[in-house]
Amino acid sequence: MRFTKMHGAGNDYVYVDARGKDAEWPAVSVAISDRHTGIGSDGLILLLQSDSADFRMRMFNADGSEGEMCGNGIRCLARFAVEHDAVSPEKSPMVVETAAGNLEVTPLWHDGEFSRARVSMGLPRLAPHEIPVIADAGDSVIDFPITVDGRELKITCVSMGNPHAVAFIDEPVDDVRLDELGPLVEHHPMFPQRVNFEIVNDLGAGRLRTRVWERGSGLTMACGTGACAVAVAARMHGYTEDRSIVELPGGDLTIEWPGEGPVVMEGPVSRVFDGEWHCG
Repeated sequence: MRFTKMHGAGNDYVYVDARGKDAEWPAVSVAISDRHTGIGSDGLILLLQSDSADFRMRMFNADGSEGEMCGNGIRCLARFAVEHDAVSPEKSPMVVETAAGNLEVTPLWHDGEFSRARVSMGLPRLAPHEIPVIADAGDSVIDFPITVDGRELKITCVSMGNPHAVAFIDEPVDDVRLDELGPLVEHHPMFPQRVNFEIVNDLGAGRLRTRVWERGSGLTMACGTGACAVAVAARMHGYTEDRSIVELPGGDLTIEWPGEGPVVMEGPVSRVFDGEWHCG
């Protein structure tokens, strides 16, 4: 199986041209994601044919579970699709079919290289049943209190096609044992489909320092949908205006959201290496 390793702000995936191919993709994702015995990644992303868009994306987390969307992954998949002749490099924007709907990706070229991209990530979903989170229909998803391991958190719930819980905290995010707290929030009973969890420091001037625990993958260097959820939550709290810089361990993502309409994300695209996976 031929593959390409790519990352967006350190959020790394293995990319496979799966057009006309079939496999037990959840098991493949688990095997290749292992950083000791596999290729090493946060998961697997497949390039597929689409009847409604330029191409289709499927993504699997490191534990084999299938996710609805990946913001960093869709940027890299757009470049991968160009390099595998699935779409013309002149096409702008490209339309990508995902489990969260069809999304538009605009490639940004520098010195002849597809090095960045802007993605129209769609509308943030804020109703409890859309996220989903177990709450009454009229309940606010802003500063929703939960208790995990004796610690009370006020979380703001946002869906960007996948569920997110955002907690603004005063303690520096780098000091939090997110490897311990993250799985407790991910599996909290109020989230029937589990949840991605972001902790955030508001740095002022539109900058948000963030760490992420991703559903099914654990600690990651960045999360594109998570950065969008953080920016939406910050805008609803009045911490930021229409444009936010979300600082993640793997790099910065620029998020634009004026308080209504679709969220727009911009970030880097990096190709690491190509290889061949010998299955079994």
